[in-house]
Amino acid sequence: IWMERGHHTTCIAWRLAYAVERPVHLGIDLLVNNRSHHGENQCEFSPVIEGDENHISVRHVGQISRPTLHFNTHDGRLFARNQWIRDFDLPRERERGLPDLGSHLCAAWMRLPLRTEWSGLAATMTATPMHGAQPHCAAALDRRRAYDTARLAAAETLTPELRKAPCWIRQLVVTADSFLIARPVKDQEDDEHERHGESIIAGYPWFSDWGRDAMIALPGLTLITGRYASARNILTTFAHFVDRGMLPNTFPDLADNGAQPQYNTADGALWYFEAWRSYMALSHDVAALREIYPLLQGMVDWHVRGTRHGISLDSADGLLRAGESGIQLTWMDAKLGDWVVTPRCGKPVEINALWFNALMCMEKFSRLLGSDSVVYGTLAKRARAGFSRFVKPAGGLYDVLDGTAGNDTSVRPNQILAVSLQYSPLSPHAQARVVAEVRQQLLTSYGLRSLAPDHPGYRPRYKGGVWERDSAYHQGTVWAWLLPHYALAEHRVTGNAELAQSRLLPIRDHLLDAGLGTISEIFDGEPPHAARGAPSQAWSVACVLEAWVKLERARSPHTARTEKEEQ
Repeated sequence: IWMERGHHTTCIAWRLAYAVERPVHLGIDLLVNNRSHHGENQCEFSPVIEGDENHISVRHVGQISRPTLHFNTHDGRLFARNQWIRDFDLPRERERGLPDLGSHLCAAWMRLPLRTEWSGLAATMTATPMHGAQPHCAAALDRRRAYDTARLAAAETLTPELRKAPCWIRQLVVTADSFLIARPVKDQEDDEHERHGESIIAGYPWFSDWGRDAMIALPGLTLITGRYASARNILTTFAHFVDRGMLPNTFPDLADNGAQPQYNTADGALWYFEAWRSYMALSHDVAALREIYPLLQGMVDWHVRGTRHGISLDSADGLLRAGESGIQLTWMDAKLGDWVVTPRCGKPVEINALWFNALMCMEKFSRLLGSDSVVYGTLAKRARAGFSRFVKPAGGLYDVLDGTAGNDTSVRPNQILAVSLQYSPLSPHAQARVVAEVRQQLLTSYGLRSLAPDHPGYRPRYKGGVWERDSAYHQGTVWAWLLPHYALAEHRVTGNAELAQSRLLPIRDHLLDAGLGTISEIFDGEPPHAARGAPSQAWSVACVLEAWVKLERARSPHTARTEKEEQ
């Protein structure tokens, strides 16, 4: 099963594993539904089914216009049907506390001769076949493989560490491509025209493009894979949506022209600075930085004087505070009705690690451009001094300072970012204590637990209905994107790149466990750490890929020295 690049087309092919003496045919029912990826089920609709043995089209008849679905084959024969098959049993939906019976329209039946060569069909929203009168599955598969091979070759050219990378890392390079999407943006000089912007889907099948996720994933998906042009396009695309110093958390669906972006994130804007730092470290694109620099200045200014949702600088300690009742602003953003599961109002630890990192980035950017860097150096110095308040006497960091109930002593993984980010506000001794606490209480094979097991609110499994799952989302559930951050932090405090890189190895086996060739969003907090959530998550793939390459580079004295000089 694969998709044609740049088209709304999915191809499905079969072949015999070995030749047999007699003819073999496969009978295939082509089932159709009509609902969004968030829909639980769809009422039956009235279809119009037309075509011949090589092409069948399915049109929806109703007041709302729907795209026509086309089935095309060169290899078999299609026979139109119009039969509803009801009461499909959906046991995984039953596990999730959702409606567990479905209905599907059998639109056609296909008779496919099986050979040792690939043969099959294409399902497409494109009326005109893309290549020839009817698609040859073998030729389409060759095109897809050629594309993937070219992407690997391009990545290896700009990232030499990938040339001898193990197969599972090379697979992630191919997988990375699936998250990059087009997001048109209005031309600032001509509102009637759109620019070809780009963005990043946060995960499949349930996510759209999220600002925070896009910035975290950008280095691994684009820079490590040699797609510098896409990296710049994504960064400039998001620049169009910066408002009051904030990056959107979520965008409306591309088809919903009237909806507006949502700005309920305190960290998306701060990750934007880190994404620019990563881009500059590899591209040295001073022209792009010079163009974006005034916007970055404005974003810092908004955070200093205050923007939405109580996000502002506390002049007493140089730290950022954020939060207001009923709003979830950090990546720990589960919300059920009016209940924010982990509100974290106050001064979250990772927000302030990102704030210090952003200020250091701006100081470096300013020097590079010959601009005044003193204001950012001063703010960074105050933030570093204030950040010392996060250090707990027994080791590790408070999760939130000055919250509604005081300082939060919960052991959560957010503190690891204070060590893994490019610029750390902590002393080497404090960094080592953070890594030790996280290793002892949060580290698992596939990621970091979102809460220590000895906490009364700890939830060992992510399962049950909507309420049970959402309330466990950040209460012990393991997050894969944090495993590479732990590995980078461990390398920083130990200097042992081989040990740190070995932390990523369990992901190799996971590539065969859930979404094939990709990395899941989350896992259960307790063994066997079953994969949960979205089976393919952008930041899971991106962060593992980025950390593996960085640690591989650190194993070579020459490349490690070069990287240090660039910083």
